Amino acid sequence: MRERLPKSIYLKLRKTIDEGLPLEAEVAEVVANVMKDWAIEKGATHFTHWFQPMNGRTAGKLESFISPKKDGTAITEFSGKELIKGEPDASSFPNGGLRTTFEARGYTVWDCTSYAFIVEDEGGAVLYIPTAFCSYTGEALDKKTPLLRSMEALSREALRVLRILGNNTSTRVIPMIGAEQEYFLIDKELFKKRKDLLYTGRTLFGAKPPKGQEMEEHYFGSINEKVAAFMKEIDEELWRVGVSARTKHKEVAPNQYEIAPIFTNANIAADQNQIIMEMLLKVANRHGLVCLLNEKPFKGVNGSGKHINFSLMTNDGINLFDPGKTPHDNLQFLLFVSAVIKGVDEYQDLIRVSAATPGNDHRLGASEAPPAIVSIFLGEQLTEIFEQIEKGEIIGIKGREKLETGVITLPVLKKDSTDRNRTSPFAFTGNKFEFRMVPSSASISDAVTILNTILADKLKEIADRLEKASDIDKEAKNVIREIIKNHKRIIFNGDGYSKEWVEEAQRRGLLNLKTAIDAIKYFIDEKNILLFERHKVLTRSEIYSRYEVMLEGYIKQVLVEAKTMLDIVSKDILPCALKYVKELSKTLKELLSLGIECENEKEFLIKINNLVETIIKNNKKLDDLVKEVEDCGENSYKKAKFIRDNVFSQMEMLREYVDELENYVDRSLWPMPSYGEIMFDGFERK
Repeated sequence: MRERLPKSIYLKLRKTIDEGLPLEAEVAEVVANVMKDWAIEKGATHFTHWFQPMNGRTAGKLESFISPKKDGTAITEFSGKELIKGEPDASSFPNGGLRTTFEARGYTVWDCTSYAFIVEDEGGAVLYIPTAFCSYTGEALDKKTPLLRSMEALSREALRVLRILGNNTSTRVIPMIGAEQEYFLIDKELFKKRKDLLYTGRTLFGAKPPKGQEMEEHYFGSINEKVAAFMKEIDEELWRVGVSARTKHKEVAPNQYEIAPIFTNANIAADQNQIIMEMLLKVANRHGLVCLLNEKPFKGVNGSGKHINFSLMTNDGINLFDPGKTPHDNLQFLLFVSAVIKGVDEYQDLIRVSAATPGNDHRLGASEAPPAIVSIFLGEQLTEIFEQIEKGEIIGIKGREKLETGVITLPVLKKDSTDRNRTSPFAFTGNKFEFRMVPSSASISDAVTILNTILADKLKEIADRLEKASDIDKEAKNVIREIIKNHKRIIFNGDGYSKEWVEEAQRRGLLNLKTAIDAIKYFIDEKNILLFERHKVLTRSEIYSRYEVMLEGYIKQVLVEAKTMLDIVSKDILPCALKYVKELSKTLKELLSLGIECENEKEFLIKINNLVETIIKNNKKLDDLVKEVEDCGENSYKKAKFIRDNVFSQMEMLREYVDELENYVDRSLWPMPSYGEIMFDGFERK
């Protein structure tokens, strides 16, 4: 844009982006024309206002640049008005009651702080323009709008603290995000043979194979040619649209992988993560693969999540979470970390809400995923500093130790100030925090919006207090000391998977919200509503609408899974099982006619038949419970709770019996590929 725009227009646009100023109509008109010319040069014939509705996905309608003239010819046009505003149907997206079918008008509004990009595939080239999405009455109907509001709130309150500490040069504080994306790849032909994967994105049945991830051979292992070719194309596609994909590797579970881009500001990072997910799905298909983004596609091995690496950076390059060489003397660093500690402790319920999905209920607390209990890992060094501050005796810390390998030819390295804790949901990792609870299929916007708002609130409290102080240094240390004294319960550096931690967390008074439904209800807690209202991130009506959307999402997803289970059991599992029972009976009858003793065979047949009868009974019970959901009325929470307490648990029980049956039935009869086939007989072995 710098090369194409007139210098005065470019400077005005940069001022809008960098300082958060209103966009002038004159600027929009010039940018639109330049953007159109650039897109057409790249082969684009259409543009779309690309937005992120509350279902966590992306949307947009394609519109041509061509406009007809009266003489029957056509020209290419794209005005400033078309750049700034679009009008999609607002009633056809999740809205939680903000819109009705007869109140359909909605608006998309250009987000000039995020880059436009061109996507080219077999359907042609299209200019994608990142936009916010709101209703006719102005309420946010998307993920982007609250995120942008939260970024402004955080910057405003962080600057107040910086000014008090003597920083008069920084003009903005920007949350910087590095979002690691985990995913699974499976063979497309095997995928097509599993209705559960087709309909729900995860396996609803599947007996444990003889081998899973216990050999610890997959993580960071060599990548076979088929996957390497897929990853190469993913990199090229992402780089082409401006996403700086940097890291790729095998994850812990068979067929599980991770991709991570370079850190960028939170808004762009959210857009880029959506692009990454869409590219993973699209490119996998070209390579005869299917990408699974569900949090728990396979029982018994690791699930997938997103790890949000979160830091605060000023516009002039200062990382506010950088401890420096003497962190015990770094008042700025200690204040900002203290704000995080207080915020996470006071709003641990909201932190948990940001990870509340049905898929995550299967993941959290299992196979290297963080537990459902929110805590902060600080590491030995930082914990020691805060303990000294609490006692009022700051004596400093040990210098960084050397890493001795015992091999003369290997270079001597300095250890990091902290170890890593994979069991912590919220860990300090040197100069940033890593939030590890976020679902792999979700937008990162919700989690980052909540983190931004919580941190803005605590920084506001700190600024309010310090602005009244006569001795800033003394009062700042008092603030830090009080925060540690009152909120140290949230700090835990141990094993988050242990039973002892669950008991200890309960003694500390920390929440243990095991399921999405346990967590979602806290979203409309009055203190949380006031938090969002205080910083103008969400209005009360917007909060309740999102609460309804979360509940509706839970209800719909679990019901789709339950109905898929019923379909598979009735049309695939039971016919297969009854055929197997018939074959066993026939074989047993023939053996008995020959005078052969068949006690063991009889027992085996009875066992299989009893399992089949149990499956029939439990399948009927699940069917009855699904029908009962309609009797719960219009109350979404009541309906979701009934599903969690009854349907969800019955699905688990039905699965247990079907998985047991799979271990006995003739493999040639079983109606779907097994876990062993998917994980070890597919593309990984080709």
